[in-house]
Amino acid sequence: MFDNISLLGLAPFLNVQLLLDGLFIGAIFALAAYGLALVWGVMNVKNLAQGEFVIMGGYVSWWLSIPTMIWIGIPEIDFLFVYIPEITFLEFMKPRIHPLYGVPIAFVLLFGFGWAVYRTIISRVIDKDLFTSLLATFGLAIVIQQVLNLMFGPETQTADARFPVLTFMDNNVTVAQVKMISFLLAGLLAAVVVTFMKMSRMGQAIRATAQDARAARVMGINTDKVFAFTYSLNAAICGAAGALISMIWVIQPFYGIGHSIRAFVIVTAAGFGNLPGVIMAGLGMGVIENFGGFILGAEFQQAIVVGVLIAVLIWRQIQMARHRQVVQ
Repeated sequence: MFDNISLLGLAPFLNVQLLLDGLFIGAIFALAAYGLALVWGVMNVKNLAQGEFVIMGGYVSWWLSIPTMIWIGIPEIDFLFVYIPEITFLEFMKPRIHPLYGVPIAFVLLFGFGWAVYRTIISRVIDKDLFTSLLATFGLAIVIQQVLNLMFGPETQTADARFPVLTFMDNNVTVAQVKMISFLLAGLLAAVVVTFMKMSRMGQAIRATAQDARAARVMGINTDKVFAFTYSLNAAICGAAGALISMIWVIQPFYGIGHSIRAFVIVTAAGFGNLPGVIMAGLGMGVIENFGGFILGAEFQQAIVVGVLIAVLIWRQIQMARHRQVVQ
């Protein structure tokens, strides 16, 4: 550990490299955290399947980027439609699609998936106590993990975007072009979502429901529709974030818990409705994790995330204790 710290002092360009990599990945962390802030603030649901939505989006982009053999079964039915004697399977090779196209596709697919999850699971527990919603989303996370594991296997995967690597500062700092593109796309998507929340009628309804759901119902807002749209929008944002992560990092069926913890850390540190705070906390999370992983070793990278969560919770408790003392 001390050798790595001394190396940072001896190699200033290494600090720049780690800082840039942390900022690029932190922007995507912030994007996923903003979706959690929506669900948490509007519906008061702590979505423990947040990271699994991210991984699902990553697998959408990765699957599109590889040539895959697809089988389609066509039943041969007799003219009386009494029985199916045989099924003929047609096979063809799916062409490779650039993983960048996976960003809008993952957004749309995860929006539909989020809507189905809300109608079948979340709508039944949203009025229950906190523990019930935690158990429901935790069970959903486990199911998604196992399904992804059965479909794609336990190996780590990366969607190859085939973009060049740029060099700066006399070849001492390298930046993959796909990271810069992902950073810009994350910012663009965040800007679109914020504009939608401020300018559209649904966005205004979401904000009104977040302030007071009962008053929103009195004013004629269909809060159930708002809840369904909010949860679906969160899943869609996570899907797009996962598609970006698959191009600049790695995905694996059981990596979702790490992304869930990161999102909780960012939202807890920034607070609800504080988009600038979410962005800053997300960027800071990426930088802290990147530097911490270099200093302590990659095997401690997840432990750093948990440690940051504990530190943020302790800090919040101290703030609340001070606030209670002032009120008294």
